[in-house]
Amino acid sequence: MTDKITVRAEAERLFAFFKAAGAMPVDADLLQPADTLLDLYGEDIRARAYVTQDPDRGEMMLRPDFTVPVVQTHMEHGGEPARYTYLGEVFRKQQAGSRRATEYLQVGYEVFDRADPERADAEVFSLFNEALSPLGLRPATGDIGILKAAVETLETTERRKNALMRHIWRPRRFRTLLDRFTGRVEMDPSRKLLLEKVAKEGAEKLIMAAGPEIGLRSRADVLARIEALQAEAAVPPISSNQAQVLDEILSIRETLPNAHQHLRDITVDLPGLGPSVERMARRMAALQDAGVEVSELPFEASYGRTTMEYYDGFVFGFLAEARPDLPPVATGGRYDALTRVLGRGQEIPAVGGVVRPELVQQLREGLA
Repeated sequence: MTDKITVRAEAERLFAFFKAAGAMPVDADLLQPADTLLDLYGEDIRARAYVTQDPDRGEMMLRPDFTVPVVQTHMEHGGEPARYTYLGEVFRKQQAGSRRATEYLQVGYEVFDRADPERADAEVFSLFNEALSPLGLRPATGDIGILKAAVETLETTERRKNALMRHIWRPRRFRTLLDRFTGRVEMDPSRKLLLEKVAKEGAEKLIMAAGPEIGLRSRADVLARIEALQAEAAVPPISSNQAQVLDEILSIRETLPNAHQHLRDITVDLPGLGPSVERMARRMAALQDAGVEVSELPFEASYGRTTMEYYDGFVFGFLAEARPDLPPVATGGRYDALTRVLGRGQEIPAVGGVVRPELVQQLREGLA
């Protein structure tokens, strides 16, 4: 097993590499306010983080990553442009019986720069590519922005689009919603029966017949939910053509140039994709300028959909194909929307990534 001293030395090497690239070292408290993370990710974050109670500060979480506190620090005190690097422990709760680490070091590099976001994407990716090049890892890239733009251009209600947007990072739930909104699957029988009774007898009468109110939902809440279900049932399904185009986007797994050409062809059916596809082209050119060989660089439209939910644009990872038992050695991406949420009225394009030095060291030992 790789010892902690050796892992710390590897972490310090990566930390020095990012400092040499122009990043300012920053740190973050081990205990983070739970309310911030709960506001961002909802109650789901409790399954992934260690929660504790502080007598003075209330509910707190052991730091699950650095990005949120670094964004908060930058939005409060940072200048423009800014580049940061950090090194420290993060904590992730794992499922019972899992062999995945619950505590490990993270080294990261973050860029806050509004001048040229696509060039910043290329800068971050190329730095990680350079730092990890001796390990022979397989790079992976994607673009959550393409998926968001595709959903936004669907000809359906804002309620449906918002529901799909919320679940872009939950592929199974996203697929369930899409199948329902396109009419590929029939409405749940119990919901269908409820709506039939409401249409026949009226919502108020059904609620009265159900007996006294119990639980946390008020009569008004129940009526509002029934009205929402009625409104949803009355909406025509998303067209099969648009659904097929979205399926086609989700299935793209090609080299970056081929994926770009494929998406350009798709803009004929979904013109709203145009700006995102143009950004993709500028990023591809910036990657080439940064010394990255893009002709064979893999692109997967669905890549990054199961990582942290703040990524909303370019995403990337580096994986050890010879060690499928290992998680990604490094991951990263663009998170412009997060700066809007945490910036209290301010925002700035931002992109960054993290690497796990204990995985780097394991792979180095395997090559020795």
